[in-house]
Amino acid sequence: MKVPFVDLQQQYRSIKSEIDPAILAVLDEAHFIMGPEVYAFEDEFSVFSGVEFTTSMGTGTDAPHIALRAMGIGAGDEVITQSNTFIATLEAIIMAGAKPVLVDMTPDTYNMDPDLLEAAITDKTKAIIPVHMYGQPCQMDEINAIAKAHHLFVLEDNAQSVGAKYKGRPTGSLGDAASTSFYPGKNLGAYGDAGAVTTNNEEWTVRMRMMRDHGSSRKYHHDVWGTNSRLDGVQAAVLHVKMKYIDQWNQQRREAGAKYSEKLSGVGGLKLPTTHPDTDHIYHLYVVQTKDETERDALMKQLQDNDIGVAIHYPIPPHLQPGYTNLGYKLGDFPRAESYAKRIISLPIFPEITDEQIDHVVENIKNFYAK
Repeated sequence: MKVPFVDLQQQYRSIKSEIDPAILAVLDEAHFIMGPEVYAFEDEFSVFSGVEFTTSMGTGTDAPHIALRAMGIGAGDEVITQSNTFIATLEAIIMAGAKPVLVDMTPDTYNMDPDLLEAAITDKTKAIIPVHMYGQPCQMDEINAIAKAHHLFVLEDNAQSVGAKYKGRPTGSLGDAASTSFYPGKNLGAYGDAGAVTTNNEEWTVRMRMMRDHGSSRKYHHDVWGTNSRLDGVQAAVLHVKMKYIDQWNQQRREAGAKYSEKLSGVGGLKLPTTHPDTDHIYHLYVVQTKDETERDALMKQLQDNDIGVAIHYPIPPHLQPGYTNLGYKLGDFPRAESYAKRIISLPIFPEITDEQIDHVVENIKNFYAK
């Protein structure tokens, strides 16, 4: 039996009767860049996220970059984020002209450790970017309290957790603003690159909407620094269709995660995902830990040899990437992120995964540890 890591083809087939006419309508109306589909999606996503404003973007990396710029963050400033995030979080900070400052993750949820924030704050710090890793929100009360005490902005990185909740409130509404990605493999994914920023700050929204369109509030009049990061109509049409299903799909992910946790409990000493009692985990990824890198790599090989898709999120922490040596970090600076990068493995999970597919993955893992 083949078990893909994600199955975007199956998801497309399940909503093809809605997706195809939605795309054709954009083509018929020639609303290729921005247009009514984009504005309608922004309004819909604002309601979903519990905020007043959504500014769509051309990519999920542009979203935090432009948000930081709108906050007035730039050269000479520092922005704190976590040491196990995807590289795009650091890219956005650097593109805004600021310096990324890293803190380590918690030992259980893979999210930012609030206890490490105070030591990382300097007189140059202007913002904190907590990353809701793998589908689980960060401990936002603690993070927001520290930010408030030091007069810092909080920009959620919500790329992996659209639809998750913290103490009953949706991600995307928990800080001063939030960036997200609609990369195709995300829980709410477009059919190409796309992103957005959600916020209740009208001033930032006005600025971001100019910045994404060459700094322009009207054609050929450029009021502020800008770039080209406009969402196209086709992606907005796709996202509009998918919005009807995101809650259902997230629930199916929760159910799949629960089945994995039940069936893998006590198997081979694997450390399974931990859900904090304040959060609602939507399992963008189902990540387990082995005892060491050798075991992890051998387990991955067995699963791949049996047509089971697996991945590592992420194999090298940002501070150890060759392109980021200028940040001044070294091996040993973030021991949790470094250790976990050698031991984690992401198992297949997507809304359409069947019980038979989960059983096949579990059986192969049990066979591996029975050797």
